[in-house]
Amino acid sequence: MITVTSLTRRHGGTTVVDDLSFTVPDGQVTGFLGPNGAGKSTTMRMICGLERPDAGTAVIDGNRFTALPAPARVIGALLDASWFHPGRSGRAQLRMMARAGGVDADRVDTVLEQVGLNSVAHRRVGGYSLGMRQRLGLACALLGDPGHVILDEPVNGLDPEGVIWMRRITRQLAEEGRAVLVSSHLLSEMSVTTDRLVIIGRGRLIAEGPLSDFAGQAVHEIRCTDADAAVRVLAGHDITADRAPDGLITVNADTTTAEHIARLCQGAGIVITHLVSREQSLEDVFLTATADTTTYRSA
Repeated sequence: MITVTSLTRRHGGTTVVDDLSFTVPDGQVTGFLGPNGAGKSTTMRMICGLERPDAGTAVIDGNRFTALPAPARVIGALLDASWFHPGRSGRAQLRMMARAGGVDADRVDTVLEQVGLNSVAHRRVGGYSLGMRQRLGLACALLGDPGHVILDEPVNGLDPEGVIWMRRITRQLAEEGRAVLVSSHLLSEMSVTTDRLVIIGRGRLIAEGPLSDFAGQAVHEIRCTDADAAVRVLAGHDITADRAPDGLITVNADTTTAEHIARLCQGAGIVITHLVSREQSLEDVFLTATADTTTYRSA
């Protein structure tokens, strides 16, 4: 298990990660979501010992990365697939990493087969496509057969077949008992890959829990002439309503009916212009949860 506790990191005068706590359990894929600049990559780097936190801890099975006697056998990470030496072959790159990490050389061919690069392993990495470099990055992460795997945007550069392949191998890693932390901007992919989610914004935890808590919930969507007044009216009848910045109101369909909402608003002189009931997607939940933490928003 990976445990992050009160993790804080500052870059200059900016707090990038702010008192962040969450867990990545064994045997599950944990999705790590947040807007651009939320602190996801910095958090992953701190877990892997590549950045030192200003406060808090990140431990793997109770040990900080720097205390691990053989890190490659405990945790593997795909953080950036652009760092490979362009003049080395894929196989040479893996052999070098195996020697540096104290990993048996036999693992090189095993992971090349696992990621589907065995037929091009002799070629120089400079001639690899972005998707091929992503596969090589995953091979590096799996070289020590670690029990914990961190993947930052692993489907970046992959074609549709490659995306499906990455989904399958990510699920397989968790089914083998590993703790897997994966970030992605493809929310539709996260909704079919992950078991649980951690959502952050501006370095702070927004929500954490099973995937089922974030998607598939039936809601009523309301647009009206006075959204703030509608929220107050509903609250006066013990109905919790969430108001998005654009004025869209959502209400959990388990708490009331659309007809009841319409009657309450009508009684308060509020004109409803849109009222539908539907099942929320992960995209809906994410956009609502991070609305106040997004630095750049489309018009």
